[in-house]
Amino acid sequence: MLVASPLLYAAAASEPGASAHPASVGNPADPAQDGPVYGAELQGFAYPYPVSYFKFHSQRQDMRMAYMDVAPDPKTVNGRTAVLLHGKNYCAATWAPTIRVLSHAGYRVIAIDQIGFCKSSKPQSYQFSFQQLARNTRDLLQSLDIHQATMIGHSTGGMLAIRYALTYPQQTEQLVLVDPIGLEDWRAKGVPPISIDEWYQRELHTSADRIRNYEKNTYFAGQWRADYEPSVQMLAGMYRGPQRDLVAWDSALLYDMILTQPVYYELSQLKASTLLMIGDKDTTAIGKEFAPPEIRPSLGNYPQLAHAAAAAIPHVKLVEFPDAGHAPQMQDPDAFHAALLHGMAEPVSSN
Repeated sequence: MLVASPLLYAAAASEPGASAHPASVGNPADPAQDGPVYGAELQGFAYPYPVSYFKFHSQRQDMRMAYMDVAPDPKTVNGRTAVLLHGKNYCAATWAPTIRVLSHAGYRVIAIDQIGFCKSSKPQSYQFSFQQLARNTRDLLQSLDIHQATMIGHSTGGMLAIRYALTYPQQTEQLVLVDPIGLEDWRAKGVPPISIDEWYQRELHTSADRIRNYEKNTYFAGQWRADYEPSVQMLAGMYRGPQRDLVAWDSALLYDMILTQPVYYELSQLKASTLLMIGDKDTTAIGKEFAPPEIRPSLGNYPQLAHAAAAAIPHVKLVEFPDAGHAPQMQDPDAFHAALLHGMAEPVSSN
């Protein structure tokens, strides 16, 4: 069994039924079961800081949204709050090194698992929309008496951060986008319609090997390191669990949301000071494998997309990492965190 990196996951999650130790290994004869097994809400997987739950009612259902609330270092406290929004293939726990850096720099840090992801509720039926997830996030922050924050979104979390900033401009002190998807409209570029049933059948075949190969080729430009593996097992473990069908179904609904709810056309309406952080070797594009072969090379061209987005966003600073891919915060954490702290300390003027 893979043991999670102590750098990422040093402390046990404070949740009912959670364990600080990895769950049992599945049948080694079955490759899909060759690894830790977690519950549909990541029961058995330890997070680096205590986990709390925001309980609320949404779409005629009771929900609970997991989050970590990490206090600032009292020696550097600056009165600001940073909210971390994870990507499609990651969880709040993946932000552990960034949480530590921001807390040390004096920020209160809220790292959230969105509904449908990780340790949060997996509803049987839910109309997933970026607007709904933004509202859920706003309500969570209000319950913590947080009325203004810097929103930091990676990948799908970047799309959500954009929608949040557009919907709640007064509550958005600053916007940080880390290789956000949604800097192009994939359907308009030729990705065909994909039904939720098609997404579901695809997600039922999720395995650690498939996640790893995808991330290696798309996120990390053919490179792989051992410290990327805990995030692979974190996700794959839910698909090895007894509620894999529910995990796959929510994932299918979320992919449909991502593909059909573009934010690209509204970038010019952003009012917040924006820090756009891009790994130039990123090639992520949702639905690329369904697209006609002749257009696939044109999708997910992040250097090109980054400069187009920077031209559209009114108050923006673009930071590029030439040798990084989709997750510069994992691939080059020292350079990433130095640029992040600098950009947060010196926001682009909105005047």
